[in-house]
Amino acid sequence: MRMFLSGASAEMPDSQNRITIPAHLRTYAGLEKELVVTGVGAHAEIWDAQAWNDYLESNEESYSDMEQEVIPGLF
Repeated sequence: MRMFLSGASAEMPDSQNRITIPAHLRTYAGLEKELVVTGVGAHAEIWDAQAWNDYLESNEESYSDMEQEVIPGLF
């Protein structure tokens, strides 16, 4: 677990509740100007907008083929 979290960075929000993503993490994640922030369970993910759109496009069909109820009681 230690190796998995070794790239983590503790950031404090500024007075407008914004956080800074350190340069090395922006580079690692390929973050450019346009981003997508999505909630995933108890945490958030920050994606480069083009990478997010590519991910959605490549996985949309597999998600639509799911027969199970992903979020119980929602549908």
